Amino acid sequence: MDAHRLVPDDVVLASKKLGRDDAVALASQCETLIVSKGKKVTTFDVSGSPGHAMVDAMLGPTGNLRAPTVRSGKTLLVGFNEEQYASVLAG
Repeated sequence: MDAHRLVPDDVVLASKKLGRDDAVALASQCETLIVSKGKKVTTFDVSGSPGHAMVDAMLGPTGNLRAPTVRSGKTLLVGFNEEQYASVLAG
């Protein structure tokens, strides 16, 4: 984020575990959800309440929200993929 001179509105420390309810709340505020797991990227259209598949994709093996998670406008990025971050955060 420093390279793009982006300043976060809110930072949640990794020591605070965010679970399923937190994931639902975050996804509910967005129109697009992009989840990255390694090189695999899945994009969801969030219309209304996020479905189980969307929320499951947002959670790691421990049941906590995957990191990093960034909301930019109406798009929520979960997990890290450099191309997705560059595309969403540049525009």
